[in-house]
Amino acid sequence: MKPRLILNSIVMLLSLNSLNSFAQAERYIAGTHYKVLEAPVRTADADKIEVLEIFWYGCPGCYTFEPILSNWVENREDDIDFVRFPGVFNPLMKVHAQIFYMSQALGILAQTHDKVFDALVPQRKTLSSEPQIVDQFVEFGMDRIEVEKAFNSFAVRTKTNQAEKLTRDYKPTSTPSMVVDGKYLVSLAGPVNTYQEMLRVVDFLTEKERN
Repeated sequence: MKPRLILNSIVMLLSLNSLNSFAQAERYIAGTHYKVLEAPVRTADADKIEVLEIFWYGCPGCYTFEPILSNWVENREDDIDFVRFPGVFNPLMKVHAQIFYMSQALGILAQTHDKVFDALVPQRKTLSSEPQIVDQFVEFGMDRIEVEKAFNSFAVRTKTNQAEKLTRDYKPTSTPSMVVDGKYLVSLAGPVNTYQEMLRVVDFLTEKERN
């Protein structure tokens, strides 16, 4: 092949690559597919890309999303720090956030997370008061005294209050929502109309942070 033809071929390939990169970059647009937070929220580990799920135990959508999200979490890249975060929009959600942090404090979150979802969504329990919550966890096989102590502990109440403040910082309007690296909020809205698409936007944003 003549030098000029080789040069023209290289230029054409570079142009095509540039167009492909541009198309990929424009696939998801701020303000349409995700929101850029006005004030970034500090993440737990600055060396990793944080992907945070804002959920509510009483949310049917979160219940449906859970197995889809769990599969994504199992296959995530090593540089992603996944965090579950109980959103607090109202008093009932605050009580349910307290359940999450109580389970975390007792070291039983892995065993009770799905069970709490089951109790609230398909079983339609409310778990809106301490006696109901304690009875439910006793039914799960937990010690009543330990549950009562953890539920009312200073550490659990502090984390629950912090969750209420952080929810205001993230500014979600629904659950489930995802926050990428404390900067971008992704929710089911507009063209993002499936949970799978929501995770594709999350993947796009994590790649954006890598670059």
